[in-house]
Amino acid sequence: MRKTFLLVLLLIMSSAYAQEQKKVNFDEQFKKENQGKTKVEIHEVKELLHIMIAITEVGLENDDMVQQSGTYYQDVLKQFKTFKNEKIIGKFDSLIKANAVNYVLITGNGMSYDFKGNKLVPDKNYIFPAQSVSSHTTVKTNIIKTWKSDIENFAEKSGFRAFYKKHIPYYKTLISQYNTTANLDEQWKWLEKNFDTRVNNYTVLTSPLINSLNYTTSYHDNGFLQILMVLPPLDEPQGRTEKENTVYNTRVMFTEVDHNYTGAPLKKYTELINESLKEREKWVNVKQEGIEYYPNPIRVFDEYMTFAVFYLYCADKYADDSPTVAYAYRDVNEIMKQRGFIKMKEFNDELLSLRKKYPTKKIEDLYPDLLQWCKMQ
Repeated sequence: MRKTFLLVLLLIMSSAYAQEQKKVNFDEQFKKENQGKTKVEIHEVKELLHIMIAITEVGLENDDMVQQSGTYYQDVLKQFKTFKNEKIIGKFDSLIKANAVNYVLITGNGMSYDFKGNKLVPDKNYIFPAQSVSSHTTVKTNIIKTWKSDIENFAEKSGFRAFYKKHIPYYKTLISQYNTTANLDEQWKWLEKNFDTRVNNYTVLTSPLINSLNYTTSYHDNGFLQILMVLPPLDEPQGRTEKENTVYNTRVMFTEVDHNYTGAPLKKYTELINESLKEREKWVNVKQEGIEYYPNPIRVFDEYMTFAVFYLYCADKYADDSPTVAYAYRDVNEIMKQRGFIKMKEFNDELLSLRKKYPTKKIEDLYPDLLQWCKMQ
């Protein structure tokens, strides 16, 4: 199951979110409270759903879908595993086994409800946020609404709300790490200085139980654009300096955030992109697992840009710190090569060269020159 789920994640990241039913309601109060702000949250109902999935048969077997290391996971097993035979757990298990993307359609709709006592009440702003994962994987009814009574019964029987309250200090620690290490506000300001795209709000939903799942979606209503990202907690691996660790963790978030900026000009340059990257084997290792989810020049170019722009950000942020810039350069080039993007180093070098040549231009205005370079490869 582990390998299968990793492939599904790539589908999630490339998904098209069809506007079939109203997803959100950004009223004037919501707009006023969220304009120009970032938020990192461990949403209570969403966390309940992650816990419920963690004790399904498929969740217990899959350490890519569920983060199974650490004391928090052990706390979850200690309190909730005894309820794994509840009807609703079996239902979630069967849904995910039938189609792994149901993991997203279950947890992604968690924010559409809030607790009021032991009952779930509809959220006034998030109506039905997760309706599709790709053009061929959609749901017409909110799964949380369908199984609302069973979810309420599970939460009450298992003592979930007390568990959540007990762990709030730990949740706050994870949120604080995001705010101090990844610094989404700084990324946002840099991107809007360097691109024409404008976003009204960024929200990150995380959970100690998320492992390999990263995805981004956007909601637009009433003239308000929110980018919502689902990300795992920040990592603190051994063997890195404090700045290297910041670069490493920032990359995970930044390369989700900047898709909203690097992708915006693609339509304008579609014909040139298709011509410049038409020889696929020059740009990707076609034998690399997962590269098939970047099937055309547009997708390939955007992925190159996403990571190259992150390197430009690091080059600006750490302009007086050459060892950290060098680490960011190696990190980006190595991870992309591993993923099958074989010309990342050359692409990075060319974009940086153009940036130095035209320091006052927006990054998207460098696309034509960059694509002419691509065409000559």
